[in-house]
Amino acid sequence: MTRTMITLTTQAVQELKRLLAEKQAPTGTGLRLGVTRGGCAGMQYTMEVTQQQQEDILIEKDGVSFFIAKDSTEYLEGCEVGYHFDLTDSGFKITNPNAARSCGCGTSFEAKGEEGSYDPANDCK
Repeated sequence: MTRTMITLTTQAVQELKRLLAEKQAPTGTGLRLGVTRGGCAGMQYTMEVTQQQQEDILIEKDGVSFFIAKDSTEYLEGCEVGYHFDLTDSGFKITNPNAARSCGCGTSFEAKGEEGSYDPANDCK
């Protein structure tokens, strides 16, 4: 059985369409998602409006492209990418079933299987 790489909410797709139109982005531009070491909880999300890189996984929905960095697939598989409108913190948000815990700001997480590497002294301020 093949798992869905990520799920995209209607709001995320609509917001990416709006963003690309506002930036007058060239054809082939999309939102690239990845994970790097760092942040408050050990791993942090990266998001960039850019062109697809050679080994990225392409996910297209309703005319827009999301790119998943190949080296981040183990951390992003099964995630949901949404867009939340909030008075103080609007933006693309990732709901991640691979996270054992997330920091308070929601931009970093501790991956399941890597518990214990989190240092609360580095928590977001």
